[in-house]
Amino acid sequence: MSDITEKLLELAHELGREDRGLAILGEGNVSARISDTEFQVKASGSSLGTLREDQLATCSFDKLLPLLNIEGMSDTEIDEKLMESRTEDWMKKPSVEATFHATLLNIEGIHYVGHVHPEHVNMLLCSDMGEEFANKRLFPDQIVCCGSRSVIIPYQDPGLALAKVIDREVRAFIEKEYTYPKNILIENHGLIAIGKTAKEVLSGTLMAEKSARIHMGALAARPQGPVYLTPEQVQRIAGRPDEHYRQKMLNG
Repeated sequence: MSDITEKLLELAHELGREDRGLAILGEGNVSARISDTEFQVKASGSSLGTLREDQLATCSFDKLLPLLNIEGMSDTEIDEKLMESRTEDWMKKPSVEATFHATLLNIEGIHYVGHVHPEHVNMLLCSDMGEEFANKRLFPDQIVCCGSRSVIIPYQDPGLALAKVIDREVRAFIEKEYTYPKNILIENHGLIAIGKTAKEVLSGTLMAEKSARIHMGALAARPQGPVYLTPEQVQRIAGRPDEHYRQKMLNG
């Protein structure tokens, strides 16, 4: 087993712990960049908490990325392309979300992706609070682990339709912020955390869920709304060298 595969399975097991409320049963998926041409992704129908090496599919970027530019593909055609993207015929069917994993892992600096459906994050994403949760910050560690703001995606049909919107919005974020977003929030769906390391993905996921719990607690304590950090306070934390050092240590 390669070091990348081992780290990917460890990430899956951490994200799939039932006590964390991030994903149960077959929810969620993970992926890792293997090379400039291939990546590994969780197979459809497998569970994060018990994921095994034989439940990972290795896929080719050049089989999936061109799909982002094709309109009007049927579900059957997309399924066929997913199967064709496998590097070996014996591998299981890749997750239906393999296309957004491909586009994210094709961005410089991103080597791991984790997608889950956290209980408290989804409580906000299934309300009218999603955009506010994405764009405002409550405390310093939320900035350190989740970034100064997150990408927010309106609900899209899972699969290729979602991948196309993620590709567009993440690239727009990078063009404006000169860095990739640590969190992508999908309304009525869930959270995607991305990073250079598996630890960065895990820390971004866990802190997003903690932030959602605090957000909801602040709403309960102060019905007129949480007391957010000011933009100046957010930028101060984001720019502090000591916080950059701590971020590097947390992300391995």
